[in-house]
Amino acid sequence: MFEKLRQSKLFFWSVELLVIATLILVSSKINFLFEPIGTFFSTLFAPVLVAGFLYYLLNPIVNLLMKTKMKRTIAVLIVLLILVLALVLLLVTVLPKLASQLGSLASNMPTVFNNIEDSVYKMSKLPIFKEADLTGYIEKLDISYGNIIQQFLSGLSSSLGSIVSTVASTTIVIFTAPFILFYMLKDGERLVPSIEQFLPEKRRKSISELLEKINKTLANYISGQAIECLFVGTFTAIGYALIGVRYAFLFGVIAGFTNLIPYLGPYLGLAPAVFVTVFDEPIKAVFCCVVVLIVQQIDGNIIYPNVIGKSLQIHPLTIIIVLLVAGNIAGLLGIFLGVPFYAIVKTIVFHVMGMVRESRSEKIVLTGTNEGSENSVSEK
Repeated sequence: MFEKLRQSKLFFWSVELLVIATLILVSSKINFLFEPIGTFFSTLFAPVLVAGFLYYLLNPIVNLLMKTKMKRTIAVLIVLLILVLALVLLLVTVLPKLASQLGSLASNMPTVFNNIEDSVYKMSKLPIFKEADLTGYIEKLDISYGNIIQQFLSGLSSSLGSIVSTVASTTIVIFTAPFILFYMLKDGERLVPSIEQFLPEKRRKSISELLEKINKTLANYISGQAIECLFVGTFTAIGYALIGVRYAFLFGVIAGFTNLIPYLGPYLGLAPAVFVTVFDEPIKAVFCCVVVLIVQQIDGNIIYPNVIGKSLQIHPLTIIIVLLVAGNIAGLLGIFLGVPFYAIVKTIVFHVMGMVRESRSEKIVLTGTNEGSENSVSEK
């Protein structure tokens, strides 16, 4: 009886779950031992993330320069020099214009809020809204510009510590990410061969293929998203400028960044332009929607299929669920990183499943071969 219980699957999984629960309980009691490890990884996370993003953008250029018989180190230095010049050009040309439009929008916000209040008061006089008492709701909300500034300043003063921490973290990223990026570009091609040395001979080829798949998935996603965001931001700003929307450049930049969020990004990028124009010039708000619709149609039917393609192969419903879960776990960072992280996990799971099937098929073939040899020996 005890032997049957010991060999049953129920007993096996019960012991496995008990061991896992014990490990979790013990780890929670000695979490002070893991705090230095967590601090180490949290400190390196942001610089490595920035350097990794730039690596996948710049590595194709390095490989292109190497085709001209140029040494990799020289190619990396040239690419980093181009990156520095591009950042300087960005600081000199783009950021001042962006700051100017942002300051102009901030100074114009009292007019925007006055237009909102006037529009709501006009709507409250319509027969359909008479029983809703919109005027009372607006007075309770107190959306005056002064009240919003007061709430913003009080929130700013209460979160002063986190602001100082963010500034310190940003400074660390600015000074450490370039060095990490340099060595990633210089020695990145040696990573897989270095890992192969520590792998068992039997699984070396399969794990190398898995690492190549993960690398290809990340390269396609990051480079494709960068091209998509640049396209969406540029042509959204041009479209807004053509229809006469103020702060067109600012709203175009916002649309480009929010396009990183799958499915929800276009609506989030459209919201500021509609919010500023709908209460003052409603027809321009409609034109803004038309501009975004045209840009998204071109992006979805031409840019995305040719740049990213179907390399991720993730169902839209799955992406929405991933965004909700990742956003709830890690906030804004989770929304941006949830989809690529899921794509990597999916690549690993499918590759491991393929390895298991291949291993089982090899066992079946070997078993059949052994049985055939035994039958032939018995016949003789």
